Amino acid sequence: MSRRRFGALTAVVATAAALVACSPADAGSSSSSGEGGTKKVTMQIDGSAVPYYAPLYAAQKQGFFKNHGLEVEFTYAQGADIVQNVAAGNVDFGFPNGDSVITAYAKGIKTNVVHTTYQQGIGALLFRDDSGIKTPADLKGRKVGVTDLGSANYAQLQAMLAKENVPLSEVQVETIGTGAIVDAMKNGQVDAIVFSRLRYYALLQAGVGVGQVLSDEYLPSFGNIVIANPEKVNSDAETVKSFNAALNEGIQYVIDNVGEATRMAIKDYAPTFEGQEAQIELILDDVFALTLWQSADTEEHGLGYGNVDRWNESIKAQVGFKLIDNEFNADEMVKNVR
Repeated sequence: MSRRRFGALTAVVATAAALVACSPADAGSSSSSGEGGTKKVTMQIDGSAVPYYAPLYAAQKQGFFKNHGLEVEFTYAQGADIVQNVAAGNVDFGFPNGDSVITAYAKGIKTNVVHTTYQQGIGALLFRDDSGIKTPADLKGRKVGVTDLGSANYAQLQAMLAKENVPLSEVQVETIGTGAIVDAMKNGQVDAIVFSRLRYYALLQAGVGVGQVLSDEYLPSFGNIVIANPEKVNSDAETVKSFNAALNEGIQYVIDNVGEATRMAIKDYAPTFEGQEAQIELILDDVFALTLWQSADTEEHGLGYGNVDRWNESIKAQVGFKLIDNEFNADEMVKNVR
C-alpha cells in the first residue's frame, strides 16, 4: 500500500488528567467561540505529550484546524479518565486506547469511536535475543511480565498462549509497573514482556539485542482511536467532520514530511525527546505510516475507517478472557463519521 495514501481520517484528541471531576463548562467543551468565529473544542490525549502524536500537532501548527473552523486545545490524561470525561461531556474528543473504550462501554460508560486512527494494536511480545524465545510457544516454563492482570497486554498474552496450545498455568506471569517493565526484561528479571512494540525500537537504539512478536497476529486490537460523546455525534456531526478533515491533513502532512514533522513535534510539544529525532522519525515512517495509520481497510474505505467485524472480534476476546462480562455489537459503538 502507498504510504502517501490519504483518506478521511478523524481526530486525535486531547486533554487533562484532572478533568474527571470537572463540569463540562470547566473542562472547556465546545460551547464557546474562538478567534475569528472559530469553535473552541478540547482534545484529551492519552498519557503525555510525545512525538508520536505528530499529526495532531501538525494540524495545529500548520493551521489545518483553524482552516476548518476549529480552535483546538490539547490536554492530557490517562485512558480511563479520558473515556469518562468524554462520556460525561467534560471534553469534546478523546484519544485513548481502543481496548479501554470497549471495557468502559461494556460497563455502561458509553462513547462513540468516530475514527479508528490506529488500525492495529501496538502490543507485542518482547524478548532478548539470547533468551531462546522465538515464538509464544517458547514461553512454557518462562517468566513473562505484564503491567496488570486487567490490562489489554495480559489478554494478548493469553491469546498468544491459547493459539500455541500452551496452558496459562505453565507460564509464570509477573505484574511489573510501566516504568520498570522494560528494565525487568533487559536485566533478566523476566524472560519476556508483553508491552508496547514501540519499545522494540528504543531497545535496538540502545544496543540491546531484542526480538518481537506482534500481538495483533493473535488478537485483533486497536491502539489510539478518536472518541466523542454519542449525543455530540448525533447533534453536532459537522464539528466531528471538520475535526476529521483537519486531522486528515495533519496525518498526510506527517507522511509527506516525516523529518520536518518529527523535529516540530519534539521542539514545540515534546522537548524531553530531544536527541532522539532519528529514532522517532524511523518509527513514524516505518511503523505509524505503514502499519498503524494504514491498512487494507483504509485503502478501500479511507483513513480512520473502523472495521466493525474486527471490532467485534476484539469485543469477543475481552469477554473470552473475562475482561468484560457481556458481549455487545460493535456497530453500537463504532461510527464511521465522514
